[in-house]
Amino acid sequence: MDNDKQLDKNEPEERVDTSALRDDPELDPYEIEFLPEFQQGRGPRAPFVNEYGVVIGDHVYESANSPLEQWTENTDPNVMAGDQWVHPYKDIGFQTTENREFFEEGIQPQGGMFMHPDKDVAYGVEQSGEADEDRAEP
Repeated sequence: MDNDKQLDKNEPEERVDTSALRDDPELDPYEIEFLPEFQQGRGPRAPFVNEYGVVIGDHVYESANSPLEQWTENTDPNVMAGDQWVHPYKDIGFQTTENREFFEEGIQPQGGMFMHPDKDVAYGVEQSGEADEDRAEP
């Protein structure tokens, strides 16, 4: 940085208003190139309002109507589960390797029991010689 151009911390940072662009599917960072079979009946490309009055797909993740903004110890986490919280085209989850391979190339995910990205939760089961059904009750 040039010493003559020091930033004045009291001056507001210049910001570009991107609100008019955030819903343009051509500019959407979360969309992928879905194969034709995954585009049929997928749902709207435009943002939509779910049953809680929250806009889904505009990438503004704070909404006054969202249960996340009104969370208390009495809030049931299930209110945030379900398709009404996921946009059919604009979801950050589409960027995972598995989802890109599946939706863009048709490669089925390779799953397995007790899958975890960096932990083998079944490690040692074979060596212990014990299985749940073999364990005696104390």
